[in-house]
Amino acid sequence: MSGDQRSTEGRGARSPQLAPRSRAAITRRLVALAPDIATATLAEMERRHGWFAGLDASTRSWIGVVARAGIDSFTHWFSEADASATGLEVFGSAPRALARRISLHQTVELVRTTIEVVEAKTQELLPRGDRPIVQAAMLRYSREVAFASAEVYARAAESRGAWDARLEALVVDAVLRGETDEAVLSRASTLGWRTAHGVVVAVGTAPVTENLNLGEDLRRAGQKLGIDLLSAVQGERLVIIAGGEPLEADGGPVRVLEQFSDAFGPGPIVVGPLVDHVVEAAVSARAATSGLRASVAWPEAPRPVASADLLPERALAGDGHARRALGQEVYETLLGAGSGLLETLVTFLDQGQSIEGTARVLFVHANTVRYRLKRIAEVTGYNPSNARDSYVLRIAITLGRLYAAR
Repeated sequence: MSGDQRSTEGRGARSPQLAPRSRAAITRRLVALAPDIATATLAEMERRHGWFAGLDASTRSWIGVVARAGIDSFTHWFSEADASATGLEVFGSAPRALARRISLHQTVELVRTTIEVVEAKTQELLPRGDRPIVQAAMLRYSREVAFASAEVYARAAESRGAWDARLEALVVDAVLRGETDEAVLSRASTLGWRTAHGVVVAVGTAPVTENLNLGEDLRRAGQKLGIDLLSAVQGERLVIIAGGEPLEADGGPVRVLEQFSDAFGPGPIVVGPLVDHVVEAAVSARAATSGLRASVAWPEAPRPVASADLLPERALAGDGHARRALGQEVYETLLGAGSGLLETLVTFLDQGQSIEGTARVLFVHANTVRYRLKRIAEVTGYNPSNARDSYVLRIAITLGRLYAAR
């Protein structure tokens, strides 16, 4: 390679070394060719790339501006003996929104097309002696443009990621405070939320991690499972809002959110009840946060655990909703079912869950006791013969009697 064509090491390549008169002559010819090259570049983009024609007029116009800026920037760089190029000047005139309207892959295609057109036109229209010099310079300059493209998109992604994280935190905070209005729904939609029904909130310990893309990683994992997902770290807890049809399938939300257990820190994860819409997600969030506070009283609980499974602990911790759920819904359901179910349950628990002992006290056959116990499980959803369920039923009876006494 001759001295006139020596390349510069590293980023910020310098213009090739030429005699001043030769450089000025080639520069004049490049300036004269610039309009024709720009027109040919746009025509070639439309011919090669089907998606280019589908862009709106404003975006296509800005791409044309960027392409012309690239050609002019190359000419200016070539004209200055001591000029160095970073490639970023090519994108200086473009609005930030352009990086959101076309992908990095599409930008690479456009840069490649522009470079190929410039090379073809210069080889076709420049004098034979100028061609190798311009071709070598274009090769050097195009490398800087490629680096600049990656840098522009990296900066856009970093900025967009930070903005999305703030927006996501605002949505989660609004849900926890029960202030899900149209503005919140619009923000959630901006983050990709599409679920119209089937929403649940899960709360657990925040992970000990420096992953700044946790929210984006969780959203991507949710998409693979067919669910929408928003999350935010609030102090020492991680809150996840999930929505989609898989949450309504067999096993329910707990089964689905179990696959996100690794995203939380150590300790309990509590999943609130399934609600119909994100507007009602505050109900699920309230139950989940109440369950998380009360979970210390049941360290053996599964992980994750439904907030409904923590009703006794929540009631004892002062959750009025949990007290009403046990004292009114469970107790009054038993009371209204008749057939001696409530009396049989109380006696069964008092007799240490002995069927024979219960039968003797009630003066009924043991099979009658077994039938009534089965009915109690059907009516309440809690099996009196199960240790955990019998504890729930005992708390429900106590609270129900207190409500009845009022």
